[in-house]
Order: sequence, then structure tokens, then C-alpha cells
Amino acid sequence: MSAPSATTTSLERSALIVAVLTSFMGPFMISSVNVALPTIQADFDLGAVQLSWISTAYLLAVAVGLVPAGKVADIYGRKIVFVAGLFLYTIAVGGAAIATSGGWLIGARVGQGLGAAMFVTTGMAIITSVFPPNRRGRVIGIYVAAVYIGLSAGPFFGGIITQQFGWRALFYLVFPFGVFLILLTLGYLKGEWRGEPGQRLDVAGCVLYGTALCCLVYGATRLPSIIGALLGGGGVILLIVFVRHQLRASYPVFEVRLFAANKTFAFSSLAALLNYSATFAVTFLLSLYLQYIKGMSPQSAGSILMAQPVMMALLSPVAGRLSDRIEPRLLATAGMSVTVVGVMFFIMIDTATPVGLIVANLIILGTGFALFSSPNMSAIMGAVEQRLYGVASGAVATMRLLGQMASMAIATVVLSLLIGSRAITPPLYDRFLDSLHLVFAISALLCSAGIYFSWFRGSLFDPENGKSEGEF
Repeated sequence: MSAPSATTTSLERSALIVAVLTSFMGPFMISSVNVALPTIQADFDLGAVQLSWISTAYLLAVAVGLVPAGKVADIYGRKIVFVAGLFLYTIAVGGAAIATSGGWLIGARVGQGLGAAMFVTTGMAIITSVFPPNRRGRVIGIYVAAVYIGLSAGPFFGGIITQQFGWRALFYLVFPFGVFLILLTLGYLKGEWRGEPGQRLDVAGCVLYGTALCCLVYGATRLPSIIGALLGGGGVILLIVFVRHQLRASYPVFEVRLFAANKTFAFSSLAALLNYSATFAVTFLLSLYLQYIKGMSPQSAGSILMAQPVMMALLSPVAGRLSDRIEPRLLATAGMSVTVVGVMFFIMIDTATPVGLIVANLIILGTGFALFSSPNMSAIMGAVEQRLYGVASGAVATMRLLGQMASMAIATVVLSLLIGSRAITPPLYDRFLDSLHLVFAISALLCSAGIYFSWFRGSLFDPENGKSEGEF
């Protein structure tokens, strides 16, 4: 790292403020747009599958961009990639605000996703570089809490804004916030951070990785058609080719060998992947359920949905501090187990389910997720050397986004099979509920598998030096 002009305390403060604000912005946009989806559907006359792509396109773009962005940041500097990501994200938000069709809006969401990929992977790498290992869990807890505050504020304020001013107002409001963050970063975050000198970008690996993900996700949404099966199969083949290429590459864009050589890192990452695969679509599906089945307004639905992320925001800093002193495996596994209970409840949801029970279960889900996420993330970052922080941060974010994308893909495929391209109308409400039940049943199985990887990742924490025993 180049020597900053500020003192260490000032540098830590600046890095944390900038990282926390950006970690708030992305989730706020995700969750607020989810609440606005029925309004967007009415505006552009979109079918159920098209509607899901407004969220899925963003997640796919983030997942495609995360790993290359992490590598580029390690080579050229994490701050410069961070700022470039903020710039692209802000421009795309402005484009979404003036969208005149569903296709335009989906394209703008792709731009947002690519920008978010750049500042998500570098934000975590920067604060991990700045703060010492014995304070890492606490800082990551604050960072994760900001994510959940964004997720909790999004449904509530997004519902109010959508109901009073329309869905476009969401993007008009976030645009100046993005400009503010760019100026704040350039003005106060001094210094630059890189990985080992002499690294090169594996362009072929980036192309293989991005193409494989696009084929897999788009193919999944086109199932059970022939084109869907062909794209999905092609995606699997390209993913295998990508892994083989990375094992031979001198400067791999994704450290596949890190998964093979570091059990702590591999199992913790897989646990995160399964957790997000099981839980991310909850907000999307419940937003539709509350507005279509329960007849709620966007504002009322948003107020209900904020119960889960509020618990995440409240408990994540506590879980982060505990992970500095208690074996993260215990905390994360307990959190995953609580999450399974919450997901299983939604398998039984129907038209008569009291709203109070839904709120109570969202609180259970939020508690489980908070106990899992911060300790798990701290364990992952503590399992690698400092030179690999950018790559590890990108891998962590990739697991999260792949999980979120898988969750949305599962929901999209099920909606496609049971409802198709038709809009969700009263004659199809029974089929919509069947879709919910099937998605949540699959989610419960995925989360149960995550318990295994969370528990059997091995010993993670050495209280004497605050690092994972399995550091690579």
C-alpha cells in the first residue's frame, strides 16, 4: 500500500465510512426495486418471467463482474476500481430512471450490476487491508450491518416512494447519492492498495467465466425448452473449461487452487453460496405474495418485509464482535440452523396465513442470517494471506451473488413452469402459491446442506492472534 497522508486512525475511519455507505446503497436499491415490481409490471405490461429479470439481470451482471474486478483491482489498484464502479453504477441508475420499456430498464440494471461488482469486491478488500486482523470481525460486522440496513430501508422507503411518486423516483433519488459517494471517496479516501506486483489479467479466463454464467442463468430461465437445455448444458461445459484453464493459468482470474488447498476457505464459501441460494428470493416472492394475494399497497408490503433485514442490521455487529472471540463455526452453524426453520415455515404459507405470523418468521430468518453471515465472512477473509485479499473478497462476493442469482433462477424457473409468460392475475393465484411452496421446499433442502459445510469446515479461529488457523 502506498503511504497515505492521513494518520492510521483517520485512514481507517475514511475507509470504513466510504465502504459502509456504498454497502448500503446497492442493497437499498435491490430491495426497494423488489417492492416496486408490481408497479413496474403494470407500467410496462410485463409477464412473470420478464418481471423477474429486472432483479436477475442485476445479479447476473454483478456475478459476471465480481471476479474480474477483484483481479483488476489487485493489479491496478483497489481505489481506482472502486471509484470507476461508483461512476458506472450512478450513470446506470440515471438510465433506469428514464427507461421507456422493460428491455431498457433491464439493460440499465445490467449497467448497475457491473458497477456494483467493482465497488463491492474492492470495498471489502480495502477495509480488510486497512484494519488489523484482531479487529476484522468487528469491522466486517459493521459493514454487513450497513448491507442489512439498506435491505431493511429499501422495502419501507421504497414502498412509500413508489406509492407516492412512482417507481422512477427510486432511481432519481439514488442518482445524487451516487454522485455524493464519488466525491466523498475522491476527497477523503487517501492512498491506494494493490496485490503482488507483476500480475497480469487473464482475459480468456474472464470471457469464459462471464459466458458460462450467462448461458447457465439464461438457459435456466428458458427451461424446459430445447434452447434452455442447450444453453444450460453449454454453460456447464464452459464452466468446466474455465476451471481447467484457471488451473493452468500463470495469473488466474479466479484462484481455483485456493479452494483445493484451503478447506476453511472452500467450505465457508460453499456455506455462503448455499445460504444465499436458499434465502435471497424470499423478499422477491413475499413482495408479490403480499401485494397480489393479500392485496396490500407497496408501502404496507414494504413495512412487513423490513422485519427481516432490521434484525440482520441489529444483530450483525453483535455477531461480528462475537466472532473475534468465539469460534466462528459455532455461530455460523447456529445461524444456518435457525434459517432452515424460518424457510420451512414458508412452505405452508397460503391465503389465510396471518400477517403477524409472516412478520414473526421474517424475524426468525433475520436472526439466523445475521448469526451466519458476519462470522462466516470473517472466517473467509481470515483464511487467506493479505496479498490475496482482493481475490478472496471477490470470491466471497461471487459466492454471495451466485447464491442470490441461483435463488432468483430457481424462483424464475418455477414461475416459468407453473405460470409461464402470463401476468399474475386472480385466476392464477393458486398456481402462484404452488410456486411459492415449491421454491421454499427447494430452499430448505439447500440450507440444510449448508449446515454440513458450515460445521465441517474445521477449526477457524486462534484467539491469540485473531487469525484463522487455516490461513493460506
